[in-house]
Amino acid sequence: MVTQKYCLALDLNEDPNLMAEYKKYHEKIWPEITESIVGSGIENLDIYCVGNRMFMIIEANETFTFERKGEMDANNPIVQKWEELMWKYQKALPWAKEGEKWMMMEKIFDLHKNR
Repeated sequence: MVTQKYCLALDLNEDPNLMAEYKKYHEKIWPEITESIVGSGIENLDIYCVGNRMFMIIEANETFTFERKGEMDANNPIVQKWEELMWKYQKALPWAKEGEKWMMMEKIFDLHKNR
């Protein structure tokens, strides 16, 4: 059961060929990556793109934490290989810290709270 929702952002390198390759990889990600995502408590994960800006929506159950996911990923050589490969296509946001990739977005509007 989904109990948490997170929205994150990241940029792609502005090379049209690299952007196309990145999107191609995401048409069918490696099965080990799917297993890692689901195994961490994520029940749904969508990535949207406009220009070179990406937006990720994570819906997770109560077992999910970013700390736990980070530990799982650090101990999974296939996930590390995937992340290294994806970094070829990704570009940190201008205000990101060194090595920081996907950054949490601040929720600034909620329709349900405004009714």
